[in-house]
Amino acid sequence: MASLDDLKKRIASVKSTQKITKAMKMVAAAKLRRAQESAEKGRPYSEKMNNVILNLSNGISDKENAPKLLSGTGQEKTHLCVVMTSDRGLCGGFNSNIIKKAKSYFAKILDEGKELKIITVGSKGNDSLKRVYGDKIIENISFKESKNANYFDADKVGKMVIEKFEAGEFDVCIIFYNQFKNVITQIPQAQQIIPLNNEEEENSSEESYEFEPDEDEILSNLLPKNISTQIFKAMLENSASEQGSRMSAMDNATRNAGEMVDKLTIEYNRSRQAAITKELIEIISGAESL
Repeated sequence: MASLDDLKKRIASVKSTQKITKAMKMVAAAKLRRAQESAEKGRPYSEKMNNVILNLSNGISDKENAPKLLSGTGQEKTHLCVVMTSDRGLCGGFNSNIIKKAKSYFAKILDEGKELKIITVGSKGNDSLKRVYGDKIIENISFKESKNANYFDADKVGKMVIEKFEAGEFDVCIIFYNQFKNVITQIPQAQQIIPLNNEEEENSSEESYEFEPDEDEILSNLLPKNISTQIFKAMLENSASEQGSRMSAMDNATRNAGEMVDKLTIEYNRSRQAAITKELIEIISGAESL
């Protein structure tokens, strides 16, 4: 049985940890509100841009000479996977859910005999994947210095992806991130950004537009921006999901710490009572012997 001093130290240590987790929960809650607003505002813009591009693609007369970012290379031999995680931990299953989704896709690609290349955005993803897929990771990007998700960081990733595509380094690009639903639920996503997934055309609006200049010229400018926009949307979703997951994890940790303090306090009181009882018995026994 632990001594009274040991129990005292453990209670003090758990209470100190509880203060930290409670503070982290409050900070995450404050950041979550802003991140959630940004994610919700970014969704309509990215969805509308996708719809406009799909509408433009329907008006292209020469499909064979369509931009490669839209139509692809015609092959699916090499897949580039951009795994977007956080640079910080203590956020529950946020990172592990993205990694699990990505690993499932990796296994499928490798089983089909296709080549896999990985870009990790966020140090936690790189740390988890390099143990098994270290030889597949071609770039590791970290935005630890950035306080909030911003378009400039997303554009940096987007330009890197486009450069590698134009250099013929891959045929298909998939981004992995968490879509924010609420504080408790974040849904891992695998979104194809190169070539643009034609399956989304079914969900696009039926509106028709007249474009000036012609479709090809607009797409040549719009497609690279769409890559960065979709990555930025994923970063905004990730930011909200990370704070929501951290808030939930710190809330659970705070409550668990409170329960542990209660148990340790009961154990401490019982041990103290036993020690006092023992001392009283010794005193009474000594008095009787006299």
